[in-house]
Amino acid sequence: MPEKNPDRLRLLVKICQLYYEDGLNQLDIAKRLGISRPHVSRMLTAAKNEGIVRIAIHNPFSAEQELEKLIIKKFGIQDALVVDSSDIAASRLHSLLGRASAPLLESVLKDGDIVGVMAGRTIGRVAEELDYFPVAGLHFVPLVGGWGSDGESCHANSNATAFANKLKSKYSIIHAPAVVASEETGLLLREEPEIAKVLKLAQNCRVAIVSIGEMSEQATMVTSGSFKPDEVNDLKERGAAANLCASFVDRDGQEISFPGANRMIGLTVRELRGIPSVIGIAGGTGKVEAVTAALRGKWVDILVTDTVVAREIVSS
Repeated sequence: MPEKNPDRLRLLVKICQLYYEDGLNQLDIAKRLGISRPHVSRMLTAAKNEGIVRIAIHNPFSAEQELEKLIIKKFGIQDALVVDSSDIAASRLHSLLGRASAPLLESVLKDGDIVGVMAGRTIGRVAEELDYFPVAGLHFVPLVGGWGSDGESCHANSNATAFANKLKSKYSIIHAPAVVASEETGLLLREEPEIAKVLKLAQNCRVAIVSIGEMSEQATMVTSGSFKPDEVNDLKERGAAANLCASFVDRDGQEISFPGANRMIGLTVRELRGIPSVIGIAGGTGKVEAVTAALRGKWVDILVTDTVVAREIVSS
């Protein structure tokens, strides 16, 4: 519809040109035109409402962000971050997820936070990709003991130490494996004062950074030697679809019981539930079932994953 008042239209256009094209602020425009700053603000709003100004944002991440919205809506989580993995070799996926997660932590972590850290190569990559930013009084703690005697670079202890070193913060470590030989040993170790102290700290985290383990021979818990392939097969027969900290959940995200539960040193998913902000980081085709299970059980509040997994879980 044509503007009925051409003088008003002329003023609207002039204000918009001064603001959007010439880069003047509202106060400068008000002084130049001899009008009030609130009047300039009202005119800019009117120009947008009447279609004189149309703002277009060039968004190279639109496809990924659409997947993020679908994940948030479907599973009711707080937030999701999806990275494009279409042209990325599987061997580089850990680094891709690490780079994407690092800026997220800068927006999540607050002064005085206790931050729980899980084992895993991807979590280790997050620490590697992290740049220092000032947050006072951070304290990083492992959420489980060590996965095996080898593979030190992906231990929860090592990951917690790496985060702390990057951010010049305190850290604690658990002097125990994630899986011990017997239930009696597990009980004794969990009651050891130094181990109990760290586990108590972990329970009081405000933020947890966790991997979501798949039930396969490629999982960290298997490659580290903590679980034998036949033990993983037994867990799968019991319905296990994912490993989260010292627990296993089925396809619907429900925690399952298994004979070795008391042999594990670390937080259970029930204890993980008490942490206000749980960030789950996992990607790759082998993780689809595990990530879906974690989301169905609402064990994570923020998910970081790749486009391959994201497309599969929104269509599941």
